[in-house]
Amino acid sequence: MTALRTDPACETSAAGRGRSAAVRAAVVAALAIAVGSLFLTSYALALGDPVPHRIDAAVVGDPSTHRDVVGTIERAAGNGVDFHPYPSVAAAVGAIDHQQVYAALDVTPPTPHLYVASAAGASVARVLEGAAVAAHIPVVDTHPLPASDPVGLDVFYLVIAATILGFLTVFQVRTNASGLSLRDWTVFVVSFALAAPLVLVLVAGPLLHRLPLPVVESWGIVALQLTTVATFASTMVVLIGRWAILPTFLLFMVVGNASSGGAVAPPLLPHAYGTVSQWLPSGATVTALRDAIYFHSDQHVQPVAVLGVWAVTWLCTMLFVSHRRRTSPGIL
Repeated sequence: MTALRTDPACETSAAGRGRSAAVRAAVVAALAIAVGSLFLTSYALALGDPVPHRIDAAVVGDPSTHRDVVGTIERAAGNGVDFHPYPSVAAAVGAIDHQQVYAALDVTPPTPHLYVASAAGASVARVLEGAAVAAHIPVVDTHPLPASDPVGLDVFYLVIAATILGFLTVFQVRTNASGLSLRDWTVFVVSFALAAPLVLVLVAGPLLHRLPLPVVESWGIVALQLTTVATFASTMVVLIGRWAILPTFLLFMVVGNASSGGAVAPPLLPHAYGTVSQWLPSGATVTALRDAIYFHSDQHVQPVAVLGVWAVTWLCTMLFVSHRRRTSPGIL
């Protein structure tokens, strides 16, 4: 019988491919570890030990009449409270309603009162409530959180769900349904950005009764967030292919969600996070949703405008880059 022979060239080629695959696997693993470390570092620095930096608060009356109370509150809040004088309690509470300040201290009665709004930032309210306990004064919550969400995290969870769903779906559809033309891909992204947020809002609101969401308004807000995530991920796919997950994850998960103010309000975030918080899509989404739910008559234009600019910019960028490169995000 004739012994089977193996081609040395084939063996060398197979060994080379094996080594090449091993090197690629090592590179991917190293990048995954680096990104995971950045994720851990970002969340630990931003959310691990929230410290007051500047909490805008109103004060009614002459602070010197209750210097001990004012001093106790400032010390308990790490000297991070910035008091602004207001002529009356009504004006100060109105400033809380308009989210111009996080709290109001009324020092006109014999026993001062502290007004907070936990719906504007539960973490800030907790700090100020602790300061009020130290000062032995009563606290009035003008915009309390519902019993179903006592620490105010459900809006944060809704934004995280929309964010992850946005970029994971883009990458999975590209991998498992490759071949979509640019027109078909655009129709898919827009359709998905309308359908998925509606389901998320219905789940968080009417189905689970976790949040008292105004459905149509919340649907629009979350749709803008998901559109931004999906079109950004799609643009990265066209520009850098299989590595698109890196800038997408870094922007939206490592920086965006950590600085969003959903888990820790902006005044308690490190300065860099607090500065960018309301100019990134996740932070704008958190604020817009809180406005829609808890401050319906005092909503701000800025967060919705920021979201709109992000969504339109990246949709247009996706189309422009794809046309220039004569390809589609849906083509491998």
